[in-house]
Amino acid sequence: MSNPWNDKRHTLLQALQNIGSSGRAEGAHLDRIGPGYYPVAEHLRLLDPDVVLVVGPRGSGKTEIARVLTDAALFDAVKLYAPAVRLPVGRAEWLRVYPAGTETFEGIGLRTFMNTAVDGTEALRELWFAYLVRALKGHLDEQGRSDVAPLLAPPAANIEAICGAFRELGTKPVVVLDRLDEQLKQQGRYVFATYDELDTLGDGDWMLVEAGVRGLVALWAAYARRWRRIRAKLFLRTDLYERHAKAGGADLAKLAAGRVELVWSDRDLYGQLLKRMANVDVVLADYVQAIKGVSWSKDPSLGQIPKLRTWQDARPVVERMVGIYMGANQKKGLVYRWLLDHVRDGLGRGYPRPFVRLMEEAARLELQAFGTLRSPRLLEPASLRRALDRVSNGHVTDSKDEWPWLDAIKEKLLGNPLVPYTEKAAIKLLEGLLDARDRASPPFEGRELLDYLLELGIFRRRSVDGRLDAPDLYLAGLGLRRKGGVKKKR
Repeated sequence: MSNPWNDKRHTLLQALQNIGSSGRAEGAHLDRIGPGYYPVAEHLRLLDPDVVLVVGPRGSGKTEIARVLTDAALFDAVKLYAPAVRLPVGRAEWLRVYPAGTETFEGIGLRTFMNTAVDGTEALRELWFAYLVRALKGHLDEQGRSDVAPLLAPPAANIEAICGAFRELGTKPVVVLDRLDEQLKQQGRYVFATYDELDTLGDGDWMLVEAGVRGLVALWAAYARRWRRIRAKLFLRTDLYERHAKAGGADLAKLAAGRVELVWSDRDLYGQLLKRMANVDVVLADYVQAIKGVSWSKDPSLGQIPKLRTWQDARPVVERMVGIYMGANQKKGLVYRWLLDHVRDGLGRGYPRPFVRLMEEAARLELQAFGTLRSPRLLEPASLRRALDRVSNGHVTDSKDEWPWLDAIKEKLLGNPLVPYTEKAAIKLLEGLLDARDRASPPFEGRELLDYLLELGIFRRRSVDGRLDAPDLYLAGLGLRRKGGVKKKR
């Protein structure tokens, strides 16, 4: 005999497993970015024309917000949620300068170019300037295009030809962009040049990435005050920013004063999760919005948006879905706290991408072993626990796009997969990994590599005894397990 609640629950779980392209903005179709995007007031300070630098760790939403801003309709919707921000007056266009498809230079050409450059930073500043002019081609008048025609002619991958043409032109590129800036002012317009995914610059070569970032920062440190209508937004990963800052980059200091940091509060993480749930399917939206205490607004481009005063406002929704505890009683932990605590990195930072993925994977596991639950429960706590390993595996796999050397570290750690480690044991495990000829080699080894893993939040130092552990976000993905835990079946 059919169980009405179980039939409905099956439909709800099918919707829940698809709330966000596995939490990745890179994999989401543009028409899903708006309904999936949750506007965070602090993040939207980047709409201020004078903010050049946007800093955030991996998975913090840099790519998603960059995609939102380069879509005119979504930009118009988002700016309504930034009432305290000094917004550009007039029409604004957001232009992707990097990455920009076939118009983007690539790693092999960049490496070749750098090997022949006498002054690396100056050469890369010129390179970024040249590609900026090319990106602005459609905004130049006939005279401007004629003045820089030799620069516009070569294919994008021919870095040597482009930079050669740039140098031959002398001051003409500056004059052309000065004139464009004045024309934009007269027309009441802004053009924002956006740079995202800068970690892909060197095709896995750490030194090349750093050099490329230095050149880009040098360009905008020199021209951010000169041009008032041609503006830049540099979306930079936190570790790249911090290492460049520690290297004493005076250019970066000029841009960093008003930077925006993409930090997610617990309230915003839950707000983003509820928003995705309410916008993927009507049935799931009704289920989420049936809870009293959470108010909602609707935007034509962004969809249903929850209004949470604090993160605890989401507690009734979570407990409706899973229950109060992660087991029989409070000793197993409160569900609404457990969800956040287990998707944090070693620095205590929570991320929207793994948070979304945790719910998606739990829904998939629940569907695979579909059983009966009393209304209105959707998920068993056990599904969330099992989903955590999938999230960790997925997070580490995705991280290899930016840190291809994680495989080498994982292989080394498998020789002693039980954490926590003493500092001496951890350093010993991380020795002998550096190979300058291999792009999949870590940039450091031994103690320096351990410090870097702590800096990234891949490892953490326990406050109780100072020993080294991996947060749950990385634990299973690195093939690790905690002492006293149950050994996983292969």
